[in-house]
Amino acid sequence: MARPPAAKKKAPAEVRKRKAEPVGTKAAPAAGKRAARRPRQAEDKRSVILSAALGLFSRYGLHGTSVDQVAARADVSKSNLLYYFANKEELYVSVLRELLQVWLEPLRGFSAEQDPREAIASYIRRKLVISRDQPDASRLFCLEMIQGAPLLHEELALELRTLVERKSEVIAEWVRSGRLRPVAPHHLIFGLWALTQHYADFAVQVQAIAGRTLQDAAFFEETVENVQRLVLDGISAPPAEAMAAPLAA
Repeated sequence: MARPPAAKKKAPAEVRKRKAEPVGTKAAPAAGKRAARRPRQAEDKRSVILSAALGLFSRYGLHGTSVDQVAARADVSKSNLLYYFANKEELYVSVLRELLQVWLEPLRGFSAEQDPREAIASYIRRKLVISRDQPDASRLFCLEMIQGAPLLHEELALELRTLVERKSEVIAEWVRSGRLRPVAPHHLIFGLWALTQHYADFAVQVQAIAGRTLQDAAFFEETVENVQRLVLDGISAPPAEAMAAPLAA
């Protein structure tokens, strides 16, 4: 006599629920995370390439550096590098634009409401920090200027000039209000650049004469203090002059 067919066991609720889920629901969050990581990874790779290029361009210049050298230093393939930058010139200009942003950042903070001594003292310290921590950037910018800035002329004529004109007006307001002695704003800015970037652009000369560099913490603080004094003692209005100077209308 044939046995009746065995009754099917009911699947546990969680198993039934899992089976009912549309295909791909669990994969979606993982796929989303992977997609979110891609832009970060691309930006990280781009930063590594720019950093490698800066080190080589600042030492050998545009024409003395090859794409293969940059790729090797960045530990990427040449084809991978050319995925991010179409050619060596585009890579070079991208490096210059990045360092220009870093170089100009301390100047952006100037405002007429600030105390000029505090603002300029802070600016000097920040620029010397850049000269200490990113000397290659300063040297590459110097090299580009010496060569006539053939690939950076547009940025100089537009962004740099616009920023300097705005901040020159801030300095002029400090002078008009009697908080600074009369000084041509452009010349003050040029002087600040020269004094602070000298320690990066001529680091070998500084070390040969002083026996130390900005990497020496004591020498760094000594440099900050002396550059601040050189500038501020020359342009700060003494209290009597500041009180006698007419306020700007």
